[in-house]
Amino acid sequence: MSTSVKTFPIWAFFSLLTNGILMLAVILLIWQQQRLSAFFGIVTSPEPISRNFSPEIATPDLGRHHQLSYQQWVDILMQEAKVAADQRPPHLTILVGDSLSLWFPPELLPEGKNWLNQGISGETSNGLLKRLEIFDRTQPEVIFVMIGINDLIRGVSDRVILDNQRQIINYLRKNHPTAQIVVQSILPHGAEEATWKGRDKLLTVANSRIRELNQQLQSLSTKKGVKYLDLYPLFTNKQGNLRREFTTDGLHLSPEGYIVWRSALQIYSEIELKPQR
Repeated sequence: MSTSVKTFPIWAFFSLLTNGILMLAVILLIWQQQRLSAFFGIVTSPEPISRNFSPEIATPDLGRHHQLSYQQWVDILMQEAKVAADQRPPHLTILVGDSLSLWFPPELLPEGKNWLNQGISGETSNGLLKRLEIFDRTQPEVIFVMIGINDLIRGVSDRVILDNQRQIINYLRKNHPTAQIVVQSILPHGAEEATWKGRDKLLTVANSRIRELNQQLQSLSTKKGVKYLDLYPLFTNKQGNLRREFTTDGLHLSPEGYIVWRSALQIYSEIELKPQR
């Protein structure tokens, strides 16, 4: 019995499997830039979190976002998760992590899914672990997790980060047994080209350390039976640092950076994630 695949021709899949995700992502980047070029004049700053299925919840404007306390953020995400749990939108996909996830422009998220963004700016692996229960009542098909860069900036050891990641995976597997859990690699930073306000602390974290930590994170994911999406190679230049065109300050992503991430999510979902009816 033959199986048809949507969107991507079969040769593209074989190319992906043999040569890795990078080349296809570059091809898709060009295609996405043509298709989404209109966004470049719009998506120039962090956007509010996505509420594709809950327009009745008022979204704070960007200025207020920067004034919210951590607990206020948690309260907002709790409200969103409650709406998702009550309405049970189809193909619910959760994006959870720190500011990189939080500021993912809603209009650039892959289509065909209802996205629940559970990111908080400055979040650490320990903080995320303590608030996972917020979306316990939701019934997601997929949960994408990216966490760890703020731990590194704050001087947390690799051992503690991996232990927290282990507990996060265990919790999600237990409380969302039907969901596909995808752990995403920690992204590189811009090194000496970074202009982020915490640049001095950022520069104490070598990108080589992030690569090594990602390798351990991949091994952990394999042992725990969850999926691992290696985004790191898509964002690096020849020096192994975050490419200038993909970032606004050496840490956070530009619209072009989010398009690369979007392309990776789209490809990975098409190839690796089992559709649920």
